[in-house]
Amino acid sequence: MRRWTIAVTGVIFLLLSGILLAGIYSARAEAPAQPDGTISPTATRGPRGIFATVNADQEKINVRAGPGSDYTRLGELLPGQTVPALGRSLGGDWVQIAYPSAPEGVAWVYTYLVTITGGELPIVEPPPSPTPRITPTIDPTLAAQFVVEPRPTRLPTFTPPQPLIVPTYNAIAPVVEESNRAPMIYLIAGLGAIGLFGLLVSLLISVFRGR
Repeated sequence: MRRWTIAVTGVIFLLLSGILLAGIYSARAEAPAQPDGTISPTATRGPRGIFATVNADQEKINVRAGPGSDYTRLGELLPGQTVPALGRSLGGDWVQIAYPSAPEGVAWVYTYLVTITGGELPIVEPPPSPTPRITPTIDPTLAAQFVVEPRPTRLPTFTPPQPLIVPTYNAIAPVVEESNRAPMIYLIAGLGAIGLFGLLVSLLISVFRGR
């Protein structure tokens, strides 16, 4: 009898423990998450009942892989088309939508081209920034036209003057040229003698004629 009582008590204890643990787990599952500034893991699933409708004044809008025009274009939506809205970017300029043809089933549209109905959207983490497909390169020929090579400036150089040369002259003794010709005094005296001789001859002729 005592063993039977112990067994029944044990079974009852196990049942009560199971019920208690089930109640605690259920309470934790139903408790709302407290906002802590981080992105909720279930945010990418999106809240139910919130939709994005393309504005009627738009011809069509692009659907992109991320919140920005530099992301890949995945498709387009037509005016009045409604899709489930999952979240929004940090600045609120882009809305994440359910898009089955996207790689992960989600895509992004520009906020100001759609109308959000059904409530507030949570902030979701965007995908990594896309890598540019083409790296811009500069044409070397074109770039060479704008490269200006500085020309070396020729600085004035000092050239020492040539040494001053003072010409020197040697004293030259006057050269006395010996001339074989008679001095001028002798010529004058000869002419005077000839003149006197002629005068004397003239006097003698006149004397002889007067006789």
